[in-house]
Amino acid sequence: MEWSVRAIRGATTASENTETAMREAVTELLDELERRNPIDLDRVISVTFSVTADLDAIFPAAIARSRPGWDNVPLLDVQHMSVRGDLDRCIRFLIHAYLPTRAPICHPYLRDAKALRPDLAAIPNPAK
Repeated sequence: MEWSVRAIRGATTASENTETAMREAVTELLDELERRNPIDLDRVISVTFSVTADLDAIFPAAIARSRPGWDNVPLLDVQHMSVRGDLDRCIRFLIHAYLPTRAPICHPYLRDAKALRPDLAAIPNPAK
């Protein structure tokens, strides 16, 4: 099997700017990422989370770091560029990882973030 560096994108929204709401949204997003992709955390190069300026209750990386196996993954949080009319309370990620070259990738877009990439949000679960 051939492996190459590939990127996985995804996004979701939090219902409000609270630790509980953000934890719920990030957990759901990462659960979906792991469920729908052949991801081996030992092969993840790095994960960048971005949040819109209206979210500051907790770092998404702190949520990810508390998951089994994620404590050794290089994680970074940044504030997403503010654009008029952007989606409120949005959490995005960009993951670079070694993945099988020909394996399908599911880019999970959940909740209101489905509107960001309806073409990707509608893709069915690839077979593992």
